Amino acid sequence: MKILLEMGDITRKHVDVIVNAANKTLLGGGGVDGAIHRAAGPALLACCSALGGCETGEAKLTPGFNLPASYVIHTPGPVYSAAQHAQSVKLLENCYWNSLSLADQAKCRTIAFPSISTGAYHFPVVDAARIALRTLVRFGKERAINLQAATMVLFDPETYRAYQFAMKELWDELK
Repeated sequence: MKILLEMGDITRKHVDVIVNAANKTLLGGGGVDGAIHRAAGPALLACCSALGGCETGEAKLTPGFNLPASYVIHTPGPVYSAAQHAQSVKLLENCYWNSLSLADQAKCRTIAFPSISTGAYHFPVVDAARIALRTLVRFGKERAINLQAATMVLFDPETYRAYQFAMKELWDELK
């Protein structure tokens, strides 16, 4: 599976599925979650209301409605806790892994992720980038059947640079 980094607006990505860094209610919120709900239109909220929420690290699939993506996968990321670092890491890994699994099961070929939990949930960006990219690589090697490309769509230059740094580290490890 090819892994790409780009700066931009995930709501404008023409991919099979985009991932929403949702809250546990799945009813919209701030940041990327609010942007996805606004771009998809009110039908997304109605659909999410019927899902009954989602636990941290799990993932649920909905149609994309007015988005260029066919689907949205909603995954609530962890609120970062330094005191519970290992648990925060595992939950963030689960967000990426479960989203990838759901996309692959839905026969999606392309997926786009935001940087999950690095905004209002305060996950350190460099750590989150390492976790995201390592999970994408591992899934691509171990499980991907349909997925051919995963793009990290990053909203600001600081986050983009953190992912570039993590990508270089990972590249050096894989040599």
